[in-house]
Amino acid sequence: MITFSHKMAAHCESGAVTAQLNHAGLAISEPMVFGISGGLFFGYFKLPTLDFPTFVLRNQPGKIRTAVQKRLGVNICCQKNRDPDRAMAALDSLLAQEIPVAVQVDFFYMQYLPAYARAHFNAHFINIIGKDGSDYLISDVYYPKIARLDDRTLKIARSVKGPFAPSGFQFHVTGVNPDVDMRGAIKAGIKQTCFYMLRVPLPFMGIRGIRYFGDKVTSWPKLCRDTDHLSHEIMMIHVILEDRGTGGGGFRYLYASFLQEAGALLANRNLDDLAKEMMANGDEWRQISLFVARIGKERDLGSNRLVELRNLIHERARVEKDIFERLFAIAKNL
Repeated sequence: MITFSHKMAAHCESGAVTAQLNHAGLAISEPMVFGISGGLFFGYFKLPTLDFPTFVLRNQPGKIRTAVQKRLGVNICCQKNRDPDRAMAALDSLLAQEIPVAVQVDFFYMQYLPAYARAHFNAHFINIIGKDGSDYLISDVYYPKIARLDDRTLKIARSVKGPFAPSGFQFHVTGVNPDVDMRGAIKAGIKQTCFYMLRVPLPFMGIRGIRYFGDKVTSWPKLCRDTDHLSHEIMMIHVILEDRGTGGGGFRYLYASFLQEAGALLANRNLDDLAKEMMANGDEWRQISLFVARIGKERDLGSNRLVELRNLIHERARVEKDIFERLFAIAKNL
């Protein structure tokens, strides 16, 4: 097994990228990776390919890696093999050279995790750090220790079809920049996040998207078959905010940690102050999570409750608009 520092993390992609960077010799935290990459986002989507409207809280899968590569001057070797056998051969070749490899998989097939926690999601990232017979040794940020996965299962997980299909994708860091411009990287990451939260001229993205989400949630009963269906969809708000690798509060706690670390690194008290506000904002998103979990479980889903939920979401939009406008002004002068 390759000597590799295994750590749990808030989010799979930022955690996997951070572990790769640390292994290559760059001391950097997951919150810093997440913030530099402009990972925070909001979008409310109703698409023909989706059974029900949903919302997302982070940038597109893969963007954390590409943004870090650009802003930190990191060399990353990426490979994609649609042929499952070639994909596994490429992985084995690197492991034989004692190179840890990050791979994209369908989360459902991570059999070391409890069955109730697994669902089909094609953009989960893990690090492969060795092979023992027919088993691969896995560093998964959602699991407390090194795990094992048999070769047949890993092969399936890397070759499934559907949205964000892995297509045998893998990457590994080949070199890091010893003279990283952290100030420039932090500034670029903050400005990107502020742009997507404040300036994108689409009603379903950023702060406008949060308001749009609040408006639309009151009409969800019209989209549901019955009360049980509505209850399920309302409780999914809790799952998305808290349980899907967000670190809690819809990534707001993770972003607050980034702002705090950036403030300390750049000796900027304004960033530290906004970190505290973002942490409090995360607490309020968590209150929304608890609210939807309660009304969903109790089937207390009358129009008055959904209006209350709408108002809670609208208040988050108001607060975040103020936070990100001030953050954008700070970033201009970093």
